[in-house]
Amino acid sequence: MDSKTLNKFDLNNEVCVITGGAGLLGVKHAEAIAECGGLPVIIDINEKDGLEQSKRITEEYNVDCQFYKCDITNEALLRDVVSRIITEFGAINTLINNAANNEKMEEGNKTPNYRLESIPLEMWNKDFNISVTGAFLCSRIIGPRMIENGGGVILNVSSDLGVIAPDQRVYYQPGVPEEDQIVKPVTYSIVKHALIGLTKYLSTYWIGKNIRVNTICPGGVYSGQPKSIVDQLEYRIPLGRMATIDEYKAAIVFLISEASAYMNGATVVMDGGRSTW
Repeated sequence: MDSKTLNKFDLNNEVCVITGGAGLLGVKHAEAIAECGGLPVIIDINEKDGLEQSKRITEEYNVDCQFYKCDITNEALLRDVVSRIITEFGAINTLINNAANNEKMEEGNKTPNYRLESIPLEMWNKDFNISVTGAFLCSRIIGPRMIENGGGVILNVSSDLGVIAPDQRVYYQPGVPEEDQIVKPVTYSIVKHALIGLTKYLSTYWIGKNIRVNTICPGGVYSGQPKSIVDQLEYRIPLGRMATIDEYKAAIVFLISEASAYMNGATVVMDGGRSTW
């Protein structure tokens, strides 16, 4: 590949904020940024994992990876953290809205709380606050600061369930009454759809300000889920498997680097083909 093309993927000294950065995929986003010379900034409410991961990435990739504890649904706290980041690093070049509340779908779970008929309103509010309100607040606080610095990139992390509905047959357990069947919560799919809407709005809002906003919709990552669920998922994926933990790293770099300089308002679906059927 021509060096001029490879240079488009360079994130040299780019300050990249990742919400939910201490989580399963958030850590991988941070690693990808570090591998390409960027400066990952992890924001998470989980202080223990955030500190551990930022230290590990700093040592392993020889970059300055910092952690900031923050509840991104608290606007005053978030503004303070953003100001501290800019004071320390000078600017924020990229925002990855990755934070989400993803309830585990475990085999044998008899609790019907996730079902539409009985899901607690507080869970509905919590999921929306973390994924949608959090992304909204981060974008409206960091976006103008990017503009002051000449521009930037916002990447919203949605899901294959942001473009299709959950197939509840994946979680079906023979012999279990319907009211006790586990399901993917209604909130997960709806908030992931909402992030695509937020992308479209923001990508057309800051016209002429050099702000690009896109969405990535990753499919499920294998992380030790019950075999019965994995088998059902893989049957519905044309590639015949779930994603590996590192499989989205290159796509993240593409979407936040100059390699995708002419992409704006786009939704990139990377799900092994599941949403094609």
